[in-house]
Amino acid sequence: QVQLVESGGGLVQAGGSLRLSCAASGRTFNMYSMAWFRQAPGKGREFVATISTLGYSTDYADSVQGRFTISRDNEKNTVYLQMHSLKPEDTAVYYCAAGRTTAQAMRTVTQDMATWGKGTLVTVSS
Repeated sequence: QVQLVESGGGLVQAGGSLRLSCAASGRTFNMYSMAWFRQAPGKGREFVATISTLGYSTDYADSVQGRFTISRDNEKNTVYLQMHSLKPEDTAVYYCAAGRTTAQAMRTVTQDMATWGKGTLVTVSS
């Protein structure tokens, strides 16, 4: 029912910043908790950040706490991930996910229980 398209990835120097966007189709965007996940080369999928339907609650992985900020604009059907102080270990394909569940539950949502975008590549050079 919802389709997601990520954008904003690219090459950035360590210590730099980047903002990812996830544009959603449909008219029920405000019914979905949203999250960002990432998959680095040779690693499994890793939770990054989540945000509740109206944006009042957020949560982050320890590895990005204090550096990344997730936000949403329901008027624009868009979720953002603002990334600061980027490190080479942040290099990964970043995926946007939508689920009709709580933001907390999105931390561990399974592949089949959420709708996913195709990802956008973030490369952080040292």
